Amino acid sequence: MTYFSDYSKKRFTILVIIVSISGFSQGMLLPLISIIFERDGISSALNGLNATGLYIGTLLISPFIEQPLRKWGYKPIILMGGALVFISLLAFPLWKSVIFWFVLRLLIGVGDHALHYATQTWITSTADHKSLGKGMAIYGLSFSIGFAVGPLMVKLIEIGEALPFIVSSIMCLMAWSFVFFLQNEKPERLTGDLHARGWKRYKMAILFGWIAFLGPFVYGFLESSLNALFPVYALRKGFEVGMIPIILSVFTFGGILTQVPLGALGDKVGRRNILMVGSFGGAIIFTIASFLEHSQMAVAIAFFLTGTLVGSMFSLGITFMADLTPKELLPTGNLLCGIALSIGSLTGPFLGGVYLEYVKNYSFLLLVAMLLLVVAFILLLFGRLKSKQTSMAK
Repeated sequence: MTYFSDYSKKRFTILVIIVSISGFSQGMLLPLISIIFERDGISSALNGLNATGLYIGTLLISPFIEQPLRKWGYKPIILMGGALVFISLLAFPLWKSVIFWFVLRLLIGVGDHALHYATQTWITSTADHKSLGKGMAIYGLSFSIGFAVGPLMVKLIEIGEALPFIVSSIMCLMAWSFVFFLQNEKPERLTGDLHARGWKRYKMAILFGWIAFLGPFVYGFLESSLNALFPVYALRKGFEVGMIPIILSVFTFGGILTQVPLGALGDKVGRRNILMVGSFGGAIIFTIASFLEHSQMAVAIAFFLTGTLVGSMFSLGITFMADLTPKELLPTGNLLCGIALSIGSLTGPFLGGVYLEYVKNYSFLLLVAMLLLVVAFILLLFGRLKSKQTSMAK
């Protein structure tokens, strides 16, 4: 029993390290390429469209990843995903091309999704339900820490454009090597009606947990739109280049500070309530910040405060899904959380790029505020009803 407990801690620690380095790479990649393209005169619409490659890759692999996970187990999927990520990162300096970099981002999206899907399913499937909220909060915290540090690497561009990509790929390789110390495991087998293949199983998972997918969707939208397009908007507003990664980092740092407290609070008052209040509060703060853009410090403070409220929406959404979904359907539910994250991540750069291209008189932050407000109202109107239905189903 002691061995099992020690091994469980070792496994959890290694998975957390892998996720943190993955967050670091994503946090660096979005603002880095956006700034490079902006300096090269690439339009904001094309800049935002290029950023969607990461999330298109996620969507492309999503329909095909669940069966290999159930067949081969968690470890092989993490190894394949991690290898694809660090090889793609190392390839960026080889050829500076919008199309080539789009393909590389697509491949990173495939690898990242395989890695995240396997790690988060491994955690949600093996953790004690009483400590699930804490475990997923630490999972989200590790990703957020990496994501917060990532934008700071943009400064290396002053030394050489290739340097940030090389450093990131080396760190991914080091984290990837830890996976070899883990024993492979597989998800629980499907039984009865849950053995249904294809769309029927997805429909069942959606029926149980659709309201929980809003958390990953919002997180994906915020992560991609703020990191890929806020640098473009900020440069046009006259922000200092050195201040932009700091603003992005304090947003993530705000989420880091409240990740575990909000996860624990969600265990007591309900995940839906935390998601709803966070969305509404974030909408108010970003709306106020849209009138204070003459002050870079005021914008940074607004990003920090909003981060404390919405920075944990991904982990809260996954935990909320695990509360609502039968254990046999957790791989499917985690897959759908990843798809929701990807849809939000795709929507963010695309809508944000179009918004910057054609909407000149209104702040970019208002676009984000509107999304948060809509999600808050959806949770207010439907969340309570869904929870009651799920409780009756159980």
